[in-house]
Amino acid sequence: MAKAIVVAAPSSRSGKTLITLGLLRAFRNAGVRVASAKVGPDYIDPRFHEAATGRACYNLDPWAMSTGQITGLTAELARGADLVIIEGVMGLFDGPRGAKGSTADLAVMLDLPVIFTLDSRHQAQSAAALVHGFASYRKDLDVAGVILNRTASERHELLLREALGEQVLLALRNDGTLAWPSRHLGLVQAQENRDLEAFVEAAALRVNHRAALERILDLARPLATTDFAPLLPPLGATIAVARDDAFSFAYPHLLDSWQRQGAILSVFSPLADEAPDAAAEAVFLPGGYPELHAGRIAANSQFLAGLRAHRGRIYGECGGYMVLGESLIDSNGMSHAMAGLLPLSTSFAKRRLHLGYRQLEPLAAGPWTARLMAHEFHYSTIATEGDAEPLFNARDAAGNALPNMGLRRDRVMGSYAHVIAEAR
Repeated sequence: MAKAIVVAAPSSRSGKTLITLGLLRAFRNAGVRVASAKVGPDYIDPRFHEAATGRACYNLDPWAMSTGQITGLTAELARGADLVIIEGVMGLFDGPRGAKGSTADLAVMLDLPVIFTLDSRHQAQSAAALVHGFASYRKDLDVAGVILNRTASERHELLLREALGEQVLLALRNDGTLAWPSRHLGLVQAQENRDLEAFVEAAALRVNHRAALERILDLARPLATTDFAPLLPPLGATIAVARDDAFSFAYPHLLDSWQRQGAILSVFSPLADEAPDAAAEAVFLPGGYPELHAGRIAANSQFLAGLRAHRGRIYGECGGYMVLGESLIDSNGMSHAMAGLLPLSTSFAKRRLHLGYRQLEPLAAGPWTARLMAHEFHYSTIATEGDAEPLFNARDAAGNALPNMGLRRDRVMGSYAHVIAEAR
C-alpha cells in the first residue's frame, strides 16, 4: 500500500512548489516509485509535478469533491506507487469561506501528516512560535516536521534549528537562481520551457539529503483508497479534446474519469491548425491562454472551419468559451475574429480578476443535468453578449447568488467556469 504525506506552508510564495518538485524527483532518482497530487483548483503546478515524476498528477479538492471521489482518485495515484506527495494550496488553513476546502481539511480527511514549509527570511527564533501556532491550531491535524526554506547563512540555520529542535527535517539556503517566470495566471507552463528538465534536477539536488528523505518516508502514512467513483459524465462516447499551449487547462482527473466510463478521446491542436475529429460525438475546448495566441488562432482556417462544420456537441470552458465567440480583443486592443458560434465578444484589453469557486445548476439542455462544482479564474471580460440561452445558474462557494454563467446556442455551449466534479 502506498504511503503519502502533505507538503504545506503558512502562505503562498513560501516555496512549497519548488520543494515538492525537488522531493518528487529526488525520491524518483533514489528508486522510490513516487506519485503526486495538488490540493485545490490548479492547472499549472500539476504539469511540473508530472515532469518530475513521469506520472499523471491529480487535483484533490475537498470543497468540490466528496470523500469518495477523492479516495477513488487516491486509489489511482497509489497504483504502482510507493509514495504519494500531495502539495497544498495557499496557506495551510486557507479555503472558501464557511466551507471545507483547505489543505488542512484534505490532510485530516485522508489522515495524513503535514510537512510544514517555512520561508525563513526575516525571522529567527520567532519561527518556533509560528510553527507552534500552526501545529496547535487544529487538534485533529498532525504537523509532523518542518522544512526551513531560504535560510540566509549557517548561523541563521543554527538559530532556527536550536529554536525548533527535532521538528526540522531539512534546511535550505536562499537560492535566487532557482526561479521560474510567471504570467497573469501563474507560472509559465511547464511545457513551454526547454530548460524544464534541468530545472527539476536542480530542485532535486537542492533537497537530496539522504537522512531527510528517509525521515520523510518514515513519517508518511498509508493512503486511504476506495473503488473508482465517476466524477462527471463524459461529453459523449467519443470526444475530440483540444490540447496545446493555448488549450492546456484540462483536468487529468476528468479526462481519465471519462475514459474509465468508456469514452474514447482523441486530441487535436488548434495552434497547429488541426480540426477536431469530424466523427467525434463531442468537442471539448478547455481553457488556457488563447489571448496570447489570438492572431494565430484567427488565421488557422482549417481549425475554425472544422469547428464550425462539426455536427456534434461543442463545449468550451474559459479560454475555449472565448474562442467559441465572435471575437477576442487582445491586450493591445486589437480584435481577432474567432469561431463565431456563440454571440459573444471577450476582451483582454481591460483586465479584471474573476476568481472563486462556483456552484452551477444547468439551465439549458447542456452536457450535464446535475449540480456541478466548479471554479472561475480569468482576467478577461465580456465586451458584448448577444441573444442566446444562459447555460448555468451560478452561486459562489457560500451559496450566494451570482449572475447566470455561460451561453448555449443549439449544440454549442460554454462558460467561464471550469468544472471540477459533479456534486455528491
